[in-house]
Amino acid sequence: MSKTNCWEIKKCGRQAGGVKTQEFGVCPAAVERKLDGVHGGMNAGRACWALTGTLCGGSVQGSYAQKEGNCLACNFYKQVKEEEAGHFMMVSHLFAKLKA
Repeated sequence: MSKTNCWEIKKCGRQAGGVKTQEFGVCPAAVERKLDGVHGGMNAGRACWALTGTLCGGSVQGSYAQKEGNCLACNFYKQVKEEEAGHFMMVSHLFAKLKA
């Protein structure tokens, strides 16, 4: 069973068919299949912090290094980390999955 994805919580409108796709395009978290199922989410919907180009705070985010502070302070990131407890995947593991 899928858990709640970032676009459902953040209501960014960048999922396929979302209201902000004309302006910003479809979010990489909504379409990155290499992270499908990570933390029980669809595509990278529960690992959005590992991707560039996500929409947070009303603007498209850059590299992980550029957005790390925002992600670590994000309520959704904290929620996933708490829900996954001992199964939470660190960014280095997520990057490895992306490169595979």
